[in-house]
Amino acid sequence: MIGRKQESEELNRIYNRNKAELVAIYGRRRVGKTYLVDETFEGRITFRHAGLSPADEDSKGLLKLQLEHFYNSLDIQGMEKCEKPTSWFEAFLLLEKLLLAKDDGSRQLVFLDELPWLDTPKSGFIRAFEAFWNTWACHRKNLMVIVCGSANSWIQDKLINNHGGLYNRVTYEMKLTPFNLCECEQLYKEYNVNMSRYDIVQSYMIFGGIPFYMGYVNPKMSLAQNVDNLFFNRNAVLSDEYNKLFSSVFVNPEAVKNIVKLLYTRNAGYTRKEIVEKLNITDGGRLSGNLNALISSDFVIKYVPFGFGKREEHYKLIDPFCIFYLHFIEGQRNNEKFWQQNSTSASISSWRGFAFENGAGIVIDYALFA
Repeated sequence: MIGRKQESEELNRIYNRNKAELVAIYGRRRVGKTYLVDETFEGRITFRHAGLSPADEDSKGLLKLQLEHFYNSLDIQGMEKCEKPTSWFEAFLLLEKLLLAKDDGSRQLVFLDELPWLDTPKSGFIRAFEAFWNTWACHRKNLMVIVCGSANSWIQDKLINNHGGLYNRVTYEMKLTPFNLCECEQLYKEYNVNMSRYDIVQSYMIFGGIPFYMGYVNPKMSLAQNVDNLFFNRNAVLSDEYNKLFSSVFVNPEAVKNIVKLLYTRNAGYTRKEIVEKLNITDGGRLSGNLNALISSDFVIKYVPFGFGKREEHYKLIDPFCIFYLHFIEGQRNNEKFWQQNSTSASISSWRGFAFENGAGIVIDYALFA
């Protein structure tokens, strides 16, 4: 496993403690949360389940689909045949029974992946999960529950900073960040990709250090050929990733994309007042939620530019992948060799400077190769 050594050691340390553990792992889509858990606990997971993406289904029937999918996971992993649950309270009761049937005194590990997706509108999921943990799970010293999610704001608001029944119940939280340059170089070597450090930096300004995206790089192609193949060719595998990224993470994806697209247009970003005026939207709780979700997912930072007062906080887009997409992808899909033909153009040169400068908090520093 490339990188994540410290994270893996921490998870094993928690696994070896003789107490009930509720661990929350979060980070942006494709950063490697599931891979970390799978590699760290290979052969030790008692029960696992992943929620269904709400972006793929009609929300009216999503609760039933989520419950049926949960039932199928229970069935496949050893549950005795029974009636399908009609609520999350019933579903977690079935999970309790399954864990009791499997309990031989050794450590039990439950892995619930993409937990925010299970919390569909009016599903009662949080209340049921609260009952599962507070009434039963927290009293079992040999039980460890790991929950993952790409919706960082959901994990923070509903679990980590919960002020209700789940207040202070998370025993350990872990936020996964993208790879730094050193880890990117190691990953490329692992995939037999021979890439200069200059190109690794360029790839970082495109992929943002996201391992999943980097895994598509073909070692038989140059960086320019790979960029065309992944973004500009017909049926390019990452050409629609931008839209998937927002639809799978945010409750109001179109509204959030409008904010991101606006922030992209000015290097320094915009104040909240300017965002309201330029997008012609209401300055209220929904905007606060969208901005906070963007910040917690590391797409945007909030800061006070030099020379401005504290009341003039700006919101600035810093995500490399979003910057790259908005700069190039939308208007160039009809040219399948765009990057190869324009790699030395003024447009790409200006993007390099823009992307490098906007890497606030991004580890674009040659020293980090060491």
